[in-house]
Amino acid sequence: MGENDELVKDFLVESYENLDRLDREFLALEKDPTNRDYLSSIFRTIHTIKGTSGFFGFERLQALTHVGESLLSKLRDGKLTLNRDMATALLSMVDVVRSLLSNIEKIGTEGSVDHVALITQLSALQEEQPADVSPTAGSQEGERKPGPLTAMFEAANAKQTSAVEPAKSSPQIPSTALPAAPAATVASAIPKAAVPVNDAQAGSLTDTTIRVDVGLLDRLMNLVGELVLARNQILQLSQGITDQALARTTQRLNVLTSELQEGVMKTRMQPIGNVWSKFPRVVRDLASACGKQVRIEMTGKDTELDKTLIEAIKDPLTHIIRNSIDHGIEIPNKRVAAGKPAEGTLSLKAFHEGGQVVIEIVDDGGGINTTRVVDKAIEKGLITREKSEKMSEREMVNLIFAPGFSTAEKVTNISGRGVGMDVVKTNIERIGGTVDILNRFGLGTTLRIKIPLTLAIIPALIVTSGGARFAIPQVSLIELLRLDSRQIREEIENVYDAPVYRLRGNLLPVVFLNRELSLVESAIGRAMTMVVLQAEDRRFCLVVDGVNDAEEIVVKPLAKFLKPLSVFAGATIMGDGRVALILDVLGIAKRAHAVAKTAERQIQNIAENETQKNSTQSILVFVSPDDGRMSMPVSKISRIERIDSSRIERTGGIEAIQYCGRILQLIRIFDNLPERRKEPRNPDCGVREGVLQIVIHNFGDRSVGLVIGQIIDTVEHSMAIERAASRPGILGCLVVHDRITELLDIEKVVCGVIPDFYQQLQHA
Repeated sequence: MGENDELVKDFLVESYENLDRLDREFLALEKDPTNRDYLSSIFRTIHTIKGTSGFFGFERLQALTHVGESLLSKLRDGKLTLNRDMATALLSMVDVVRSLLSNIEKIGTEGSVDHVALITQLSALQEEQPADVSPTAGSQEGERKPGPLTAMFEAANAKQTSAVEPAKSSPQIPSTALPAAPAATVASAIPKAAVPVNDAQAGSLTDTTIRVDVGLLDRLMNLVGELVLARNQILQLSQGITDQALARTTQRLNVLTSELQEGVMKTRMQPIGNVWSKFPRVVRDLASACGKQVRIEMTGKDTELDKTLIEAIKDPLTHIIRNSIDHGIEIPNKRVAAGKPAEGTLSLKAFHEGGQVVIEIVDDGGGINTTRVVDKAIEKGLITREKSEKMSEREMVNLIFAPGFSTAEKVTNISGRGVGMDVVKTNIERIGGTVDILNRFGLGTTLRIKIPLTLAIIPALIVTSGGARFAIPQVSLIELLRLDSRQIREEIENVYDAPVYRLRGNLLPVVFLNRELSLVESAIGRAMTMVVLQAEDRRFCLVVDGVNDAEEIVVKPLAKFLKPLSVFAGATIMGDGRVALILDVLGIAKRAHAVAKTAERQIQNIAENETQKNSTQSILVFVSPDDGRMSMPVSKISRIERIDSSRIERTGGIEAIQYCGRILQLIRIFDNLPERRKEPRNPDCGVREGVLQIVIHNFGDRSVGLVIGQIIDTVEHSMAIERAASRPGILGCLVVHDRITELLDIEKVVCGVIPDFYQQLQHA
């Protein structure tokens, strides 16, 4: 079935459901042959199956349903009255349709059985004498709610009906398609293949598929959210209890709640391809209207995200694509003159990154002419000429997000009204996303969108400030810092009267949460706690009084009178039953002018000049035996867990735990590295006795748990090796926080225990 697999599957499921209903409607129709409601419903179902099968190229199915549709049309219009022979023939048609659908499901084609005899019989039944009984006056056609595919193919059905509907010829099918066949009784006309198909044969898709109202899923999601809140409360209450049985039960509740939450969230997840499916037609029509040649390429159509977000990004993506074609990709002769192919390329890419979905819209057009953008902005009064002279390249490009901005020379039905990119940015930020543009003048543009996987339950960091608790979405969290009195004096500077902190050569604005929220400010004493956050593509340090813990929170909407407060994104209920407000990181940054102030622009310029020559990565630093230091790239970690050692099960010399409904094999890192010390003084590596610190490492659909020591920090660090490896399983050594830190070779260690762990995808 190729690239139409999902559409064909939807067609089969919907058709099976409709055919089951038809059996009941035909039996009811025999008792009341003139019931227009039943006739209209049956006609509409067969009409839909015919049009959709023609769309997919199922010619046998289309030919059969076309003849049945013609007979039903005369019955519906009162030109014929249903009799037993007609009912039997139509029921036989339903059985054959079910058989053909079953073949499509199993082998991808309709099969080779010919149904000419049944088609001929249905055609012959249309030539009977007109009925004496006309439909009841004033009766109306029955209406029923169409399935998801019905609406998609209504236009196609109408075109196909007008294209293949015969004039006044008999039989109803062209003679070239069907050979002449003698009239026969219905029983002899039906081939053996038309006997009713066993439910186990025809209904396998319906057995594994169910339609659920989205409202029901929303209510179920809310209940799971409440369960998560109750779970959090129980976990908090059980922290001081030493009863082992209660501790195990609590841990079991924690695991089951997490699995239930994950399962319910999956029911709301849909592939982004559901949105992308309409874009090839949009691109074709727009390119034709603009006199351009554009090819669309789509990668990552199976990337899933929440249905609510799917709906929210439809219009922004459509507008971006229209802009790319109208403003970005050049006309063919201009492209050829620039040394490009006459046909432009528009690429859509989607992938998961850091707990978010990233969508990239890339075109190979002319890029954004920042000089023209600035001139238009000055012309519209959005900025002054003096201000434009101080703007960076990035700030010039971002002017296209200003309200009312447009570079179009004239208003068309495609663009030019100045209502667009600002709305795109606002709508994406409203669902917790960000938009960024990479401009290559003369070569094209890349528009990068980041959005969360879901909005219902999110991981967050709980902080305390001014005597109140707040939740910070982890998607915006970079790292945590704690400065002592010396660091406060030496490393916090003032640039244009704004405090900044120099973090590994980069100057970051410092924002005091107490000050921005008008809370009681605590005096800066011997230490300062800072949370490094990312707003749009810029980072800043948020000073808080303390950091509590990381946990999954249920997002609750704010009351209407609180919604104008841009610094809050929602609220949640904590484990003790009290409410905590969720911080809007971008709103905090804008309120503190951390992403828009002149001083911030100067900071950005300084930071760009001090960019490290070596590439950096986020690395996890943890304790190794004898109080040593070891690290691994965060990019290779999908999750960090603390588990009770009593959960470990041993079989065949392998240690494993039951994790998220699967068996997760464990690898003890330090037991699988050649030890240089004869008697390590810290075998538990700082982790509390009876507790294991594990990180989950994924490759494709395979997972393994790596048992490590106590986690020290997560830092951004240059990956330039400063000293060669001293033993197998180690890539080399780095100096992190003035300590020699070994960089773990995860692949080497895993393959030493599970030799074929990486072979599956490598072979593919």
